[in-house]
Amino acid sequence: MIYKKIFNLVLLLLIGSKLYANVWNSPYIVDDTKIKTLYSAFSTPPKHLDPVVSYSSNEWAFIGQIYEPPLQYNYTKRPYELEPLTLKEMPRVDYLDENKTIIDENSPKVMYTKYTLNLKKNIKYYNHPAFVKTDGGELKYANLTKEQLKSINDINDFKETSTRTLLASDYEYAIKRMGVRQNHSPILDNMAEYIVGLKEYSKQITQIAKQKKAKQEPLDLRSYSIEGVKVESDYRLSITIKGKYPQFSYWLSMYFFAPIAWEADLFYQQEGLKAKNLTLNWQPVGTGAYYLAKNNPSAKMVLQKNPNFHRDGLPHIDRVVYTLEKESIPLWNKFLQGYYDASSISSEAFSQTINISSSGNMGLSKSMKDKGIVLKESIEPSIFYMAFNMEDPVVGGYSLEAKKLRQAISIAQNQEEYISIFMNERGIPAQGPIPFGIFGYYDGDKGCNSVVYECKDNKRVRKSLKVAKRLLAEAGYPNGISKKSGKQLKLHYDATATGPDDRSLIDWRRKQFAKLGIELVIRSTDYNRFQDKVRKAKVQIFSWGWNADYPDPENFLFLLYGANAIVNTDGAGINSSNYQNPKFDALFNQIKTMKNSPQRAKLIQEMLTIVREDAPWVWGFHPKSMTLLHSWFKNVIPNAMANNTLKYKRIDAKLRAKKQKEWNQPHLMPLVLFVLFSILSSYLLYRVYVNRQKAVIEGES
Repeated sequence: MIYKKIFNLVLLLLIGSKLYANVWNSPYIVDDTKIKTLYSAFSTPPKHLDPVVSYSSNEWAFIGQIYEPPLQYNYTKRPYELEPLTLKEMPRVDYLDENKTIIDENSPKVMYTKYTLNLKKNIKYYNHPAFVKTDGGELKYANLTKEQLKSINDINDFKETSTRTLLASDYEYAIKRMGVRQNHSPILDNMAEYIVGLKEYSKQITQIAKQKKAKQEPLDLRSYSIEGVKVESDYRLSITIKGKYPQFSYWLSMYFFAPIAWEADLFYQQEGLKAKNLTLNWQPVGTGAYYLAKNNPSAKMVLQKNPNFHRDGLPHIDRVVYTLEKESIPLWNKFLQGYYDASSISSEAFSQTINISSSGNMGLSKSMKDKGIVLKESIEPSIFYMAFNMEDPVVGGYSLEAKKLRQAISIAQNQEEYISIFMNERGIPAQGPIPFGIFGYYDGDKGCNSVVYECKDNKRVRKSLKVAKRLLAEAGYPNGISKKSGKQLKLHYDATATGPDDRSLIDWRRKQFAKLGIELVIRSTDYNRFQDKVRKAKVQIFSWGWNADYPDPENFLFLLYGANAIVNTDGAGINSSNYQNPKFDALFNQIKTMKNSPQRAKLIQEMLTIVREDAPWVWGFHPKSMTLLHSWFKNVIPNAMANNTLKYKRIDAKLRAKKQKEWNQPHLMPLVLFVLFSILSSYLLYRVYVNRQKAVIEGES
């Protein structure tokens, strides 16, 4: 009887290999592969999902699907172009004199700019308990008792949910929350310089918030006001800023300006909910295409389609499952098995994924093409650079000798080699602070940094080491030896290097300086300590980077604006190299409020000439994004500025299920052979045992 059962088990294994091959190694429930679900991964858990606080790309990947600021970037247009998101049309812009009377844009009497936002009327929040009302019109869950809280551990534990329409006052409320210092908005100081009355309001409300916290009372911001932010009707809001600042429209596409329902804010201020980690920072409430259905950042986060979403036909994908993957190899293997729909290309997988031609062009390998995988490439509006602390007595300063020292080092830093070795050719050498795709960037000879490169016939060739050594000698360090002291020049480089990959990068960096006879001393530390040293200007040379907040050259040139220098802002500035050139600053003050025009382009070119000559940075590179997509993941268009693009993308779930089945056929024959061998071995042992027992019995008889 036992052998019959074992035989049936083997038979079931063989049959199962044909019927259920697609689920044997799947990390998901079987039916999940047949619905419109996108499978993705994250390596760094988000810390802030409150839009007034968050300023990190890994957080905006979630926030962008949940919240809706007034404007967004068009998904397909290049150069990047703003368009209405929750508005009926683009904001109306009026220019005002000191009496707040509308005047001509070009008048020298312009003192203010007024932006009028007209909202659509059909936008609703996703269903949430904060909006539930009693028959008497009171908020049902606004004052939860201890008894009620006993059964509440998750937002889904509330029995009732409701919604309401998005109002202009929700955008006003968001700006009010920005002004509360205790909310730690990273753009408050910047916006306080522009939005009329925000600075004064912030001082007032911060004190009130402190008093409310001491009494453990909720802070309801509805009764307070900001002079330059007016609710003109349920669906009309105006924001008045000081002077002219065309870039303000870009800020209206950022999540700091996403609407906040006052009901949600007060709901989450309840001490009992905060004790259970149910806060606006962890359980967002928005009008976007998705809502956060599951929030477990140590394992999995799930976005679910918002049934109240206001765009007909969107989103195309019903659910998005994000799984925590701390290591790149497991993620890559699951992508190849079809269990992730897209993947970046790790250094380990680059050689099996990409073929590089003799001309330097990159394309997919045959194995990737055979699987139907698609490669999407784009140059990011970002820059990674090596900076000199211009306050340092050795590498800083503006003398001719100091400039030549930095220029020599800049030439010796072979960025082409860096991109080849450490980036797998995924980048382009920077010629200045402005990246590809941003107004003011030029290809060819016009965009060439002639301090570092020989530029001719639209070709750029890095100047020779001979030129670098000549500049070094003219700077007072022939062959790296100081004329003044007779000692070898020793410079200090602050880094956050810790792992083996970082050590190879540091070794490469040392060699670049050694080519000039300069000794580079590495001072490694953790990232928090590194940031602290930069903010206190306690560094000499260091590397950093910047991603565009908005697609305007001002967003990169302000990294070198003197007023933003760390030494001028008590460590809060974004000019980490402490570069200060009066000519550059004067030009910056001209271009920062100009619209894109030939005149603005001319002034920007003058600024680039100045900083290339001064060389406060080794300009580094602009990274190139390379993403792999499976054939069933469609309508994916790279857009470095937009964070809310999931709603446009599509999944062919049937094709995915078919491919997963093809690529993950179980190999059961070894198991079958093992079972058969076990059966045979057991049978032989059993026969030996039986024969031995018979012999014993016969001997006794």
